[in-house]
Amino acid sequence: MLGPDIDPANISERELDEAAGRAERMLAWLESAQEELQAVTGAGEGPSGHVRVTVDADGLVLDVRYDRQALKLGSQDLADETLAAVRSAAADARRRTHDLMREAIPGFDPAQTQSELERLLRAE
Repeated sequence: MLGPDIDPANISERELDEAAGRAERMLAWLESAQEELQAVTGAGEGPSGHVRVTVDADGLVLDVRYDRQALKLGSQDLADETLAAVRSAAADARRRTHDLMREAIPGFDPAQTQSELERLLRAE
């Protein structure tokens, strides 16, 4: 967004204009890409491969599938496999969303933007 070396208290007009331009492009893209972003899903499976999960872009679980071998796992192992599959699916959905954003806005790094936003909020 602003850049890792920019001090918000001492931002130049040029830097502010550049940040505003990036924000405008981002908002325009978000308006036009809402359906595409909402259609993002992520898939993941547990370490054994016996549990498969699908989530939406917000991480909401859409589907959980257990194969026959999953039914032989103990309750704690099954819970661990399921949680791992959900986490994997959520990471996949996040990656797909970030890929869409990078495609639409060259040079945009969602993870860097998030950490920069957190840094700015802590500075206040």
